[in-house]
Amino acid sequence: MPHVYIAAGSNVEPRKNLALALAELRRSFPDARWSAAYRNAAVGFEGPDFINLVAGFSTDLPLADVMAELHRIETLCGRSRNAPKWEPRAMDLDMLLYGDRVCSEPGVTLPRPDLARRPYMLGPMAEIAPEVQHPTLHLTMRELWQRFDRDAHAMTRVSL
Repeated sequence: MPHVYIAAGSNVEPRKNLALALAELRRSFPDARWSAAYRNAAVGFEGPDFINLVAGFSTDLPLADVMAELHRIETLCGRSRNAPKWEPRAMDLDMLLYGDRVCSEPGVTLPRPDLARRPYMLGPMAEIAPEVQHPTLHLTMRELWQRFDRDAHAMTRVSL
């Protein structure tokens, strides 16, 4: 049974939307657990700060079905599927890892290419799954996070 990790983030009513998304994740994937939440500046555009975290769960569902469930939850939180990429988001649920699968398909590339470059993905991932090995870099999340230049990327832990 693959273990799945996703990044969750919002900068539009983030506490409300993250609470809703986490409740839906727990309903769909009962063993879901998540990291602490972190505030950080928007990347790629001007806008309100994001609150981000990483969630993990196991599932027997195929990748396409998990993606469909993540899109359903994003829509429930107010995200339009047609929205431009670089703008405020009610909810982003980005697949980071689906077991050790490596692929590039329409709508998903695994492992997520920016997992090792974005502190708001890598830091929380290392928090909840430090021993998980990146399928192409062959380092654990802990090792990747220890090597990361954290001083260049401010994140502040926040409560939900």
